[in-house]
Amino acid sequence: MIDLTKYLSENPYPGRGILMGRTVNNQAVIAYFIMGRSENSRNRIFENTEDGIRTKAFDESKMTDPSLIIYHPVRLLPNGLLVVTNGDQTDTIRDAIAEGHCYRHALTQRKFEPDGPNWTPRISGVMKPDGTYNLSILKSLDGDPSCCCRYFFEYDAPIAGTGHFIHTYQSDGDPLPSFQGEPRRVKISALTSDDLAREIWDSLNEDNKVSLYVRLIDLAGGGTDSCIINKNC
Repeated sequence: MIDLTKYLSENPYPGRGILMGRTVNNQAVIAYFIMGRSENSRNRIFENTEDGIRTKAFDESKMTDPSLIIYHPVRLLPNGLLVVTNGDQTDTIRDAIAEGHCYRHALTQRKFEPDGPNWTPRISGVMKPDGTYNLSILKSLDGDPSCCCRYFFEYDAPIAGTGHFIHTYQSDGDPLPSFQGEPRRVKISALTSDDLAREIWDSLNEDNKVSLYVRLIDLAGGGTDSCIINKNC
């Protein structure tokens, strides 16, 4: 297993990241963070909504282009599924599930972001009420926008104290290189959302980190423990 804090601290720009897994005391784990290099991308905060969170401009007067950066990263669906993504495919997944389809069906209708030459991957996660989860990534074929590669990873027996982490970029670069390989298997030792959030937040590059959301779900009792950290506050 990978030490997540070490992994993040050695990478100046993993971009956006999704963590799903299980604590040692049987809580389901969901975490999502965003980073940014431009002023427009850094000018954001996470804000709670009735069914999850949304991104919002910290200073509306400085927002130059809301496309690709303003969306609902997390939505809790009526059937108990929790969806987390790095873009408006959150709503694509929600709508497909409402129509009786699965998240894979939804994502076959989508591709990577239209932000060449980076062609930022779309990463998504679905947490089920029993704590099992799915992760996916849609990315270009080695930077070639003529081909979209769709990868789906499904974990039906989460192991206590472990999780899987996927992010958009291998590291910093120009253009930014897309994530490669399977989601990283990581150790989860924190027992509260605040502790896990602090571990992740302190590991992210100080200049590039923007916002972080962490949610723990007690699978036995159904209670939740959530927190948000915004660099702009």
